[in-house]
Amino acid sequence: MEKDTKTITMKQEIKKSTVEKKLTEGSVAKQLILFALPFMLSNLIQTLYNVADMLIVGNFVGPVGVSGVNIGGQVTFIMTNIIIGISVGGTVVIAQYLGSGDRKGMNETIKTLITFLLAASIVFTVVMTLLADTVLHLMQTPEESYRQARDYLNVTLSGTVFIFGYNAFAAILRGLGDSKRPLVFVAVACIINVFLDLLFVGLWGMESMGAALATVISQAISMISCIVYLKRINFEFDFRLSSFKFYKNRFAVLMQVGIPISIQNVIVNFSFLVLTTIANGMGLSASAAIGIVGKYNGFAILPAIAVGSSVSAMVAQNIGAGMIDRAKKTFYVGFTLAFSISLVVFVITRLFPEQILSMFGDDPDMLAAAVEYLDTFTFDYIIVPATFCLNGLITGAGHTIVSSIGGIMSSVGFRIPLAVLFGVILDKGMWGLGLAAPSASLATAVALFIYYLSGKWKRNRITGR
Repeated sequence: MEKDTKTITMKQEIKKSTVEKKLTEGSVAKQLILFALPFMLSNLIQTLYNVADMLIVGNFVGPVGVSGVNIGGQVTFIMTNIIIGISVGGTVVIAQYLGSGDRKGMNETIKTLITFLLAASIVFTVVMTLLADTVLHLMQTPEESYRQARDYLNVTLSGTVFIFGYNAFAAILRGLGDSKRPLVFVAVACIINVFLDLLFVGLWGMESMGAALATVISQAISMISCIVYLKRINFEFDFRLSSFKFYKNRFAVLMQVGIPISIQNVIVNFSFLVLTTIANGMGLSASAAIGIVGKYNGFAILPAIAVGSSVSAMVAQNIGAGMIDRAKKTFYVGFTLAFSISLVVFVITRLFPEQILSMFGDDPDMLAAAVEYLDTFTFDYIIVPATFCLNGLITGAGHTIVSSIGGIMSSVGFRIPLAVLFGVILDKGMWGLGLAAPSASLATAVALFIYYLSGKWKRNRITGR
């Protein structure tokens, strides 16, 4: 009997080791690349959800469908980013507890995170469903694309629990140092998403509603895949009713780290929503143009986002273990990697803007407006590597209030005022709207770099080490 118990324990430890990865050991460059590459591919594939919607709707429905999917998607994206902020906070807290060896704190945090996000998904679904029409009217949604936007939003809201669930499980796995499994789950779901898009939109003519339904089903598959995997490895959270526990002290730490990120995410995305609202007032072509550039931009800045998020997870474990120099080196390596890739993206985009954007549709007015917008927006691609990697370092250290203040000031203090100034007051149109983004990113990078030089980020605010 004792031998059987030891055997079971050993098997559980082996399974645990396949999930938990120590990011405090070995070559910094190798560890970061091995962690960042699956993260980058995972984000790339996840971005394909909405891009597949946009491409297929653009080719089968036209600018009206593109405008509707973009507007409905942006509303959903703001809501999702609130939870992504909490999830990122969960990754940081879990990683720091793992790095410091506090397994009790780590397990209680995981249970609290899952329990909270389940309850939050229900509340968000109800509230946003009631406010959907009000939000679409405030965004000056063009009359021609209103039905498309409403249909897309209605369906995606019904899948809120799947969006929240997948982000929670992916955050937990990444906090444990595992970025490979989320990649596998989301890759399978994306293939299904594209197939369903072609079926619902292309074959059955369901327009934006079909695109949204395809996305919701795919996200449900991602979440269910995560649950099945976690149950197979005897994860501490076994998804029985008894596992749904709420620890006030762990929740307080999660909120301390996650809420500032959520606020920053919402305000940053709100600033882009303002750009969309301004473009909506310029007509259907401008509305569709800002939508297709937004989707391409999702791909263009993926390397910087993935590396920055990987820096955050790796720094969190090292800060938890008290390894400041290794955390600092992680930032240097991350910035070099992100900038190198982003520079290539910048050059390609500058050389072939029309060819790239024509993938989303061939309407000449839409393409002309999109190329004009991208002409100034592209400079953001060579600035964001510094912004995201600095943000990753400071977030991983647990100083999320600082990174959030930088992002909020960038959006409220620069992006929105400059968009209004160049796009409306000076009548520079789409060119002016595009210029607001790199200006805001530059301001954020400068603010975060000043904080980095101060050295205050080195003080551990989670585990106290």
